[in-house]
Amino acid sequence: MTVEGRTLRSVLRAHASGVAVLTAPGADGPAGVTITSFTSVSAEPALVSFCLAGTSSTWARIRDSRWFGIQVMGADQADVAERFAAPGTDRFAAPTRWHTGPHGVPLLDDCLAWLVCSRREQFRIGDHHLVVGAVEHARSGAAGDALVHLHGQIRPVTAAPTSLAL
Repeated sequence: MTVEGRTLRSVLRAHASGVAVLTAPGADGPAGVTITSFTSVSAEPALVSFCLAGTSSTWARIRDSRWFGIQVMGADQADVAERFAAPGTDRFAAPTRWHTGPHGVPLLDDCLAWLVCSRREQFRIGDHHLVVGAVEHARSGAAGDALVHLHGQIRPVTAAPTSLAL
């Protein structure tokens, strides 16, 4: 027996999670959603993973996609992350700036990093789907601070300046 879902969500609100946007090409146009479940799985081979709820409308659009993109969002991209988290919106319409990357994967402009992955494994776990992808293309963007999800909000995280003691 496990705790109720709302208890788990309430307790984990204090756990900061990195914010990324998952994108994939689709028969009905590009699909994308903000995720906080993105993580590195392995360096050799290069593998990453994410989870999406089985009830997600984005899951319905990408579940058969062979390729997907992960965009690591910068501190100045909270508006983009919020747009991709909002249901019922055309997430790729203006003012979203994006381009088509390798294998037709839609990639958002101005992110901290981009990964293009091929689907390697997929598992149904509880009410979510866990997808493991092989990273086939990776690129860093401009240096900057990140976004996190903490206490139910998307927030910028800025690094404190470091000084060297001489």
